[in-house]
Amino acid sequence: MVRDTTFGILLRATFLRDRTVCGTGLILLLAAFALGCSPPEPTTSAQRSPDVFRGPTEVERSETAQVFTGGQVHRLRIALAPATEQRFREDLRRYVPCDLWENDATSYRRVAIKLKGAAGSFRELDDKPAFTLNMNKYHKGQTFHGLDKWHLNNSVQDGSYLAEKLCAAICNEAGIPTPRVAHARPSLNDRDLGLYVLKEGFDRRFLHRHFRNADGNLYDGGFLQDLDQELEKDAGDGPDDGSDIRALREACQEADIDLRWRRIAERLDVEAFLRFMAFEMMACHWDGYTLNKNNYRVYFEPQNGLAYFLPHGMDQMFGDPGFPLFEYPEPLVSGTVMQNPEWRSRYRQIVGEMLPLFEPERWTPRLAEWRETLRPAIEEMGGAEAVQSHAEQVQDLQQRLATRYDNLRQLIGSPDPETESFDETGRMMVADWHPVEEAGPARMELVEIDGRNCYLIAAEGDGDCIASFRRRLLLSEGDYRVEARMRGIGIEPREDPQGIGGGLRISGAPRENQIIGSGDWETVRFQFRVEEPRRPIDLVAELRARAGELWIDSEIMLFRLP
Repeated sequence: MVRDTTFGILLRATFLRDRTVCGTGLILLLAAFALGCSPPEPTTSAQRSPDVFRGPTEVERSETAQVFTGGQVHRLRIALAPATEQRFREDLRRYVPCDLWENDATSYRRVAIKLKGAAGSFRELDDKPAFTLNMNKYHKGQTFHGLDKWHLNNSVQDGSYLAEKLCAAICNEAGIPTPRVAHARPSLNDRDLGLYVLKEGFDRRFLHRHFRNADGNLYDGGFLQDLDQELEKDAGDGPDDGSDIRALREACQEADIDLRWRRIAERLDVEAFLRFMAFEMMACHWDGYTLNKNNYRVYFEPQNGLAYFLPHGMDQMFGDPGFPLFEYPEPLVSGTVMQNPEWRSRYRQIVGEMLPLFEPERWTPRLAEWRETLRPAIEEMGGAEAVQSHAEQVQDLQQRLATRYDNLRQLIGSPDPETESFDETGRMMVADWHPVEEAGPARMELVEIDGRNCYLIAAEGDGDCIASFRRRLLLSEGDYRVEARMRGIGIEPREDPQGIGGGLRISGAPRENQIIGSGDWETVRFQFRVEEPRRPIDLVAELRARAGELWIDSEIMLFRLP
């Protein structure tokens, strides 16, 4: 990172999104040298972003101007042949061919279409479904105003229909590659579906618009999947064996802390990732990668081999004005990066730099303009009452943005979360554990057994059971031991590299302690070390078995060792 000398401050101020230096900044730099300021130390790939980004060409601007800058709601007509519709209903997630008309004038033949959406937004075909359209899957070379892949989002979780557009605009000004957003009113076999958000897809054309080299691997994060899962490769000429994803994952899991930071810097554009995290946290993106390992893409740029995270699913934003800003997240990459004190400090600086992008006055005129663009379509569909209802939804979005901005101004100066406190003997009782069921049915509850308050995990059903009670703690560097009294009743263990039967450990580490069969109460211990200055740790009291019950005394103790 550039040092916080006068020169360093001026240097950071001169760099724009595309890593070029503006004329004013160059004058300031020369002045700094004249004043005798110390030059910065050499930087590494972790400290600066290589010049890999690009802006759209004039041709690309003209090709897509009708879609994203025309200020209109696009009228679309989707037609499915009867036999195709039946096949579609049998597997809504698989592409089928359809015909598409735009404004009853331009036609596109054999467009690939499938349903999209997750738990909150997915709707069946006879409801208000969301679609992904692929223009050249069946008809090579066909595009929709220069787009190969694009989406029609039903916006059932955003009554303003403008959250995606607002967040895309903020990302654009922050230098974060993000799909463009417009609006459409589609029909399906002559059934009017209402207003939709039309969104650019993540594909090679999208990459080419943002990166100088678009030949790298692009991965879809899927639904609640981190980098330790098998991610779907959407595009790219890179390796097909997942080695790029695996290398970044293994860098984050490196045990040697100094080597860990170096390995991550060789696989991730840390500066770009910090900016990505700052946006997600500032915009309250609770369902993004930073906090929830969801709604994201990862691109590995071939020129430098570094990973770039791209935001997605931004329809539920600014919902919680008190949304955390400096927490230690759980997902692999965001959680690991935020444990590095230098990167964490830089993250704070970026939050401050990006704060003006969230000023309500900056967006009020544009939200009003976008609302007026949608008014004719909304009035045609629902009359004056619908127009008024939509205006209230837009006003609510504006108010949420304003409230969050006020909260951000207060949070920026707040300290980091405090690590856990221990008594004079170096111990603390750990309460408030929460249940997590990973595999197989399990009954999990807090009960009284043998006169004790206990956490109960009972395997139910015929399959293997993996279930646990967990507690997340923020600990400082040092050695620790967690202890719990446990008792097994008829535990039939299953072979598992993480541990056998009942036991105690921390997340990410295997255990040797085990409770199997039936027996009396016994004390189970697990010792571990925290290498980082601060690190969130998940304590795990678990059952991995085919059958049986595990009783866990609720008075679980954690010791900080000398």
